[in-house]
Amino acid sequence: MNAPPVRPNPLRAALSTALLSVGIAGEAAAAQKMPSVEELWKVIQQQQQEIEALKTKLGQTETVQKEVKQEVQDLKTASKGEAPSEPGKPADEAGKKKVKSESDRKTDILAAEVEKLKTSLIIPEKREYKSMYGMAPAASQVYMNKRGLSIGGYGEFFYTNFQNDGVEKSLQRKNTADMARLVLYAGYKFNDWIVLNNEIEFEHGSTGEGSEEKGEVSVEFSYLDFLFDPRANVRTGLMLVPMGFINEIHEPTFFHGNRRPEVEQLIIPTTWREMGVGVHGEIVPGLVYRAYGINGLNAEGFDSFGIREGRQGGSQALAENLAFTGRVDYMPPELPGLMVGASTFLGDAGQGNVFMTAAGPQKPNVFTQLYEGHLQWHYRGFEFRALGAWGGIGDAAILSEAKGETVGSSNYGWYVEGAYDVLPWLWQGTTQYLAPFVRYQRYNTLATVPDGFTDYDGLYDRRIYQAGLTYKPITNIVIKADYQNISSGAGQLPGQFNLGVGFIY
Repeated sequence: MNAPPVRPNPLRAALSTALLSVGIAGEAAAAQKMPSVEELWKVIQQQQQEIEALKTKLGQTETVQKEVKQEVQDLKTASKGEAPSEPGKPADEAGKKKVKSESDRKTDILAAEVEKLKTSLIIPEKREYKSMYGMAPAASQVYMNKRGLSIGGYGEFFYTNFQNDGVEKSLQRKNTADMARLVLYAGYKFNDWIVLNNEIEFEHGSTGEGSEEKGEVSVEFSYLDFLFDPRANVRTGLMLVPMGFINEIHEPTFFHGNRRPEVEQLIIPTTWREMGVGVHGEIVPGLVYRAYGINGLNAEGFDSFGIREGRQGGSQALAENLAFTGRVDYMPPELPGLMVGASTFLGDAGQGNVFMTAAGPQKPNVFTQLYEGHLQWHYRGFEFRALGAWGGIGDAAILSEAKGETVGSSNYGWYVEGAYDVLPWLWQGTTQYLAPFVRYQRYNTLATVPDGFTDYDGLYDRRIYQAGLTYKPITNIVIKADYQNISSGAGQLPGQFNLGVGFIY
């Protein structure tokens, strides 16, 4: 090993330098008088003072270096949210203030960046809108967060002008303007595999005023997802029934027309949600499923319009009879934009209720079944949808007698829809969207009726011809205009001209 270097003694070096200088001077000028001991001592003292001054400056430099090192450590500590340690006292107070001021500036910058990072976890500067785990794009934002709180929502409002020409007076309607709904999504991602998702909806611009038609506040869904494996995950809580296009994905920027299709309001009720537990996942690429056990419908709400008012929505829901609902969709990887699928709902809706009839009180077995198939295809600017559904209601005769109106033994509905984004042909490179669309609907909530009951001369057998425009200046906002011509087996019904705006965030 090499020996450590020997540090020269400043006093010895000064003395040697002085003696050497004196010796050289003596040799060069022998005739001059040799300096006295006192004079040599003065030279040595002067050298020693210079050395001490150098040592003092060196000490000051080391102090400043320590101070700077401490400030750097404090910056690191502050970025972690911890209290900084007490810095040592520098020799130069002016130097300390200068360093501290710079430290404060850097700390402020770091604090601002940390706050910006925390905020971006809740409200990211840029969002990607895509459906995940069966939920609508804005409702899926919580799944895209790494952790913590996520907020979002949607809303829609529109004006309806009813065309009453040629319509029986009792069926005529007045024009309306409606803040249809304002929705808040509030989700929380606890970790990589546990997610809470909630939707709270305000309808018709009010909290009810004693009437649901005047508005209400509702929990549209509130569930926990346990994401164990892409092929099998568990969901529980107040969940959307996975049927049709609209019930799960009902944000206004993702369907044409201001009002949701009537087939997906009456035959497949929206928004239909119930308490339960189930599984969902992707079996192979493109093949996804959802299967839930939920509380059944309540037949006390069934009427001539079908099962819609039998939804319980998690509000003190009767669970004497449970139900099963399931869905399968296939999106072939080799055909992007194509989706085909089917869904079903099966369950007794009697819920132990007693219905009064001429034969006395009865507890009917109101077995309710609903089957649905759908196809969707997006190719470049072209969009196509087709959906068909059929439903059956058991013991409809008992219900009809007890309620004093006809409840159909079976019902059905279907529609086809086409749209095309024409704006790229008019404005190359644009990110905006403008699509004319057409839709034809046919449904009948009294397709078959119990013996002895009327179908009201085909009043609930309806056909709807619809056309309109859908314009999106940006992805988050849609402006819609559409016209509906509605007829029934009993005659013409009021047509509708609808103009509205929708948004997601």
